[in-house]
Amino acid sequence: MASERLTDTELRAWQALMHAHDRVTETLDAELRAAHDLSLAAYDVLLRLARAPERTLRMTELASRVLISPSGLTRRVDRLAAQRLVRRETDPGDGRVALARLTDEGLARLRAAARTHLRGIREHFTGRLTEGQLRNVSAALESVAGPHTPH
Repeated sequence: MASERLTDTELRAWQALMHAHDRVTETLDAELRAAHDLSLAAYDVLLRLARAPERTLRMTELASRVLISPSGLTRRVDRLAAQRLVRRETDPGDGRVALARLTDEGLARLRAAARTHLRGIREHFTGRLTEGQLRNVSAALESVAGPHTPH
């Protein structure tokens, strides 16, 4: 039976991961909201659509890419649609399938926000680590979650 307590090293690693994730994502979210009236979660949806063929994904596929429940994604896409950044459509090949499509306005907003977001990632995360530390962080986290394929 595994010990009921974490070792000091295990606890330190776990808490460091949780605190770093919270601090960095909270800061990136605040910067995107202040500069572009766009949450980090909304930015993620726009980015996934921008990378998709024809800037369109099935809602179920988009939900899996942004790591959110389908109902949570529906609410998020509805808010983006109200801002004309995303358009909801029905798949012409299968009327039961809902699609999300990035609009030209959404792409323009994403491109403007990308400068803020990338600067923030470097300022609050990657710029604080050496190249070797970045490789170690990537290797360590990939050993937990598996290799990441951008999508």
